[in-house]
Amino acid sequence: MTAPETTVERVGIVGCGLIGSGIAEVAAAAGLDVRVAVSRPASRDRGLALLRRSLARSVAKGRRTEAESAALLANVAFTTDLDDLADRSLVIEAVSEDERTKQDVFGRLDKIVEADDAILASTTSSIPIMRLGRATSRPDRVVGMHFFNPVPAMRLVELIPSLATDEAVTRRATAFVAGTLGKEPIRCADRTGFVVNTLLIPYLLAAVRMVESGTATAAVVDQAMVLGCAHPQGPLALADLIGLDSVAAIAEALYAEFREPLYSPPPLLSRMVECGLLGRKSGRGFYAYP
Repeated sequence: MTAPETTVERVGIVGCGLIGSGIAEVAAAAGLDVRVAVSRPASRDRGLALLRRSLARSVAKGRRTEAESAALLANVAFTTDLDDLADRSLVIEAVSEDERTKQDVFGRLDKIVEADDAILASTTSSIPIMRLGRATSRPDRVVGMHFFNPVPAMRLVELIPSLATDEAVTRRATAFVAGTLGKEPIRCADRTGFVVNTLLIPYLLAAVRMVESGTATAAVVDQAMVLGCAHPQGPLALADLIGLDSVAAIAEALYAEFREPLYSPPPLLSRMVECGLLGRKSGRGFYAYP
């Protein structure tokens, strides 16, 4: 089946954490009708708080006015019923980086989203898109759309068609990311980690191993890369920003597919995740956060 070249106007988002709320912000800023589905009222409250904080920062920095922020917020509606995404022309899944959870979402969306030409997209940072598409009866409509945190500031989006994705779907997704959202899409092969994380995760894991072995402290490792390599942020501060649970999950997915030692999560990382030291999101990781 070949998709018609239609414009995306009604966007659905499943999940409203850092990535989901960021996508909601940039889609609403583009004037789109955005509906965010969350699992419970508490998730809605947290997602709305994230969105409001981001808008307040943009006003404080002079990037938009209070009136513009209010207009943007008016474009976003929340629901706790996934059925309310039935009329969407694009639905972007942004739940936790867990394959079974994502497959469950796609299986449900397949039964809910009504339009034959609707696109079902995933923000997964590591899971092959074919595995998610197979949870639906329309794998030709499923594509990867990997945004980076913080979504309003980061320009890159990895677009990942599977072997089953219709080429017209990929073209529409590319036009949406580039033309509607004003981001820079790159097309990636449907392999675990895609482009960015295949390069980034071994670097982050090497930094963790240096701390684990006592070669250097987290602060020294980060200082070395900032001052010695002109990186804007050290690898361990970056890992804290991404979330150590996310770093571990991506590493495990890469190792499961390629079985290369450089992708294997170091024991220190695994222990930190087990005891809830997840980085900025939990208030403590390699560093403490207020």
